[in-house]
Amino acid sequence: MKQQVADRMRGMSAFYVMELLQRAKQLEAEGRDIIHMEIGEPDFPTPQAVIDAGRALLKTGEVKYTAAAGLPELRRCLAEHYQQQYGVQLDPARVFITPGASGAFLLAFGISLNPGEQVMMADPCYPCNDNFVRLFDGHTHFVNVDAETQYQLTAELISQNWRESSKGVLVASPSNPTGTLLAGAALKQAIDQVQQLNGCFYSDEIYHGLIYDQPAVSALAYSDEAFVINSFSKYFGMTGWRVGWLVVPEHFVEAAEKLAQNIFISTPTHSQYAALAAFGTENMAELERRRLEFKARRDFLYVNLIRLGFKIACKPEGAFYIYADCSQFTDNSFEFCRRLLEQEGVAVTPGRDFGDYRAEQHIRFAYTSSIDRMAAALNRLERFLCP
Repeated sequence: MKQQVADRMRGMSAFYVMELLQRAKQLEAEGRDIIHMEIGEPDFPTPQAVIDAGRALLKTGEVKYTAAAGLPELRRCLAEHYQQQYGVQLDPARVFITPGASGAFLLAFGISLNPGEQVMMADPCYPCNDNFVRLFDGHTHFVNVDAETQYQLTAELISQNWRESSKGVLVASPSNPTGTLLAGAALKQAIDQVQQLNGCFYSDEIYHGLIYDQPAVSALAYSDEAFVINSFSKYFGMTGWRVGWLVVPEHFVEAAEKLAQNIFISTPTHSQYAALAAFGTENMAELERRRLEFKARRDFLYVNLIRLGFKIACKPEGAFYIYADCSQFTDNSFEFCRRLLEQEGVAVTPGRDFGDYRAEQHIRFAYTSSIDRMAAALNRLERFLCP
């Protein structure tokens, strides 16, 4: 008899967009021009200063393990970043360098979540977050959100939906797929509500830096008890280098150290040295130039999607996504995305990748391509809508 796959895998979801991406790659191999607006990966190359730092470390040949918690100088650098960016005093001992934000989520849930406990999340949200909870035999309690709360979990929604088995709440600000923020007073109220309920507050801040209209506030500005997840992938443009970080409450430091030693050993050494270079003055100026380019792309795509008849309940304030209501054109967004790819060579992400709530009415557009490429995609989309 064949051995059975572990039970926890039964409810673990795959990315529907990966099916579309695979087909897009097939079409490209056949010579078709495909415009990619489906994957959340910036089209800019890794900044040169970062590449140079990684290369310099590789040339030494001393690519050894670091401490499980990460390079001490990178941890100190991140603590300084929180002081400069948010006015937050942070002990570097609370900062753990991880293999991407995914590693940070694994570490956060691994040291705080018990089997059977629930983590509250918004629907729609990034789908892997639910799977991270499942991996530790926890459960996700999805709460439907819409434009009324900027697609975010507010203190009121947290209070209304808290259960006896609830362990905590995960908030993503800016969020994927909507790009909306839970900022300022609303963020503080949500944190205060969770702490009054003796729960854990998990703050996904991986799109911090890619903010366009108002400054983002870290959860650490309001609480030392929050778990904060971030990454060098998005704002810093280092997706393939796989470097993220997790800030833990002080009394979780020992547990985080122990678990990191066992499941990671360490984050890739050359990537950590490369990440150190990301905070250089010239590199930060380059990242600001890129941020302004993303803002211009957002404004261009936002105006034109509305012109074509899509409804956008909330203009995104961060990240690089627009979550658009396509119900005027279809009641099956996955089939819409599939046909758009086949007929016009434009790849976008169906709403079902981000949950169940009104998923068939929504599509996520990523503005990770140049304005020229997006203009071409919009021309194709218009032709698709009005044949």
